[in-house]
Amino acid sequence: MHKENFAYPWWLAILLVIWLAGCLNRTEVPQFRGTDIGGAAFARDFHLADQNGRMRSLGDFRGKVVLLTFGYTHCPDVCPTTLANLAAAVASLGEKGKQVQVLFVTLDPARDKPALLAQYMPFFNRDFLALYGDERETSAAAAEFHVYYQKQDLGSAAGYALDHSAGIFAFDPAGRLRLHIAYDSNVDDIVHDVRLLMN
Repeated sequence: MHKENFAYPWWLAILLVIWLAGCLNRTEVPQFRGTDIGGAAFARDFHLADQNGRMRSLGDFRGKVVLLTFGYTHCPDVCPTTLANLAAAVASLGEKGKQVQVLFVTLDPARDKPALLAQYMPFFNRDFLALYGDERETSAAAAEFHVYYQKQDLGSAAGYALDHSAGIFAFDPAGRLRLHIAYDSNVDDIVHDVRLLMN
């Protein structure tokens, strides 16, 4: 009785071995949940005073993850919500929260004086820093970070409000801009991205 000999081509066997090895060694690379903007040619630095009167720049925080957001103390919703979420994220990190610096840049230097900022920030976290400048310095910082803001007259005793861009700029410990995190990101997503930046 004639037996047929079925032989696979040698190259097919090699490809199969390579494919199996790749499957066994494959490790999933964690992905950021914020928008990766690493290498962007903006948001390179700032020169503003903190609520204690000390001049600050991005280099002061080298070695920490920096989470920077713009807003103003009279903001009724987005700004306090963003700061509250950042405070919750830092608290969730436990001891590693000390490796994070949150910066809040005011867009309203006419009303957000150092004394007010010094009272405002501890509502969220005593280690958070507010940054301010005069009108020219504020405008320059906003332009560097591509942040839009404009006064809107409320026609009442409340005076005016500010329409402004919302979101969080995240820098890694080397001082490099890495992410833009949406203002409505949940705390878990912020913590996830901060942990990746730490590593």
